[in-house]
Amino acid sequence: MARIAYVNGRYCDLRNASVNIEDRGYQFSDGVYEVCEIRDGSLVDLPRHMARLKRSLGEIRIAMPMSEGALAAVMHEVVRRNRVHYGLIYLQITRGVAHRDHAFPSPSVKPSLTITAKSLNFEKNQAMAVKGIAVVTLPENRWPRVDIKSVSLLPNVLAKQQAKEQGAYEAWFVGSDGCVTEGSSSNAWIVTKSGTVVTRSAESGILPGITRAVLMEVLAALQIRLEERPFTPAEAHEAAEAFVTASTQIVMPVVKIDGKPVGTGAPGPIALKLRDHFHGFSTFS
Repeated sequence: MARIAYVNGRYCDLRNASVNIEDRGYQFSDGVYEVCEIRDGSLVDLPRHMARLKRSLGEIRIAMPMSEGALAAVMHEVVRRNRVHYGLIYLQITRGVAHRDHAFPSPSVKPSLTITAKSLNFEKNQAMAVKGIAVVTLPENRWPRVDIKSVSLLPNVLAKQQAKEQGAYEAWFVGSDGCVTEGSSSNAWIVTKSGTVVTRSAESGILPGITRAVLMEVLAALQIRLEERPFTPAEAHEAAEAFVTASTQIVMPVVKIDGKPVGTGAPGPIALKLRDHFHGFSTFS
């Protein structure tokens, strides 16, 4: 079955989907995006994703291309047309099409909206969680406004590629303070030997992840102690457990950092417990 994309008001075959070469997303990375998990054909935590999308758009002064309700309806239709049971939906909004000029175009220029959806392999994702992943640490080199979910992801792409070349799945950025900020496409967490879960505050140099926010509720419900504070790679190396969170990974155990095993070198019980309980605290629409 051909995949279907939504592009500026039209549903079309993905193979024929296109935007104008002068779209500012292509010329300047002048846009934002959201990635939402699809589970059992439903969108997971859509209200949180919508709220973050609106915040990102507001921070870079791009208008919503349609009402929140209409946008949600289009997203559900893209899922339906692609018959995705488990997977992800990708939404991108740019400032629109205009002659190339760094300054904003006329307010009459409409934002561009594209939406795609694709199926993922649930069994493969589960098997990865059972085995755990490796991460490497790299110097932080991104712009300061990582709280905006911008399409400007070149540092993240290079970090992910470097991780891949070193036999790892993810890269953790390390800031000038010597502490981990976040992953190239995930939030970073550790579990101390005393059982405390630690992650950096969303007020300091990271993207406020949706999965991260839901997991806070899971931790509170399970009465697992949480500390929002920076941690160093050295502390991570000595931790009992580590894991990452992201919309398509949920809670993914980390078993190796910079080639050194974390804890027992196997996925830890707290990470696996959080993964098992996560969707009980999510919303589905």
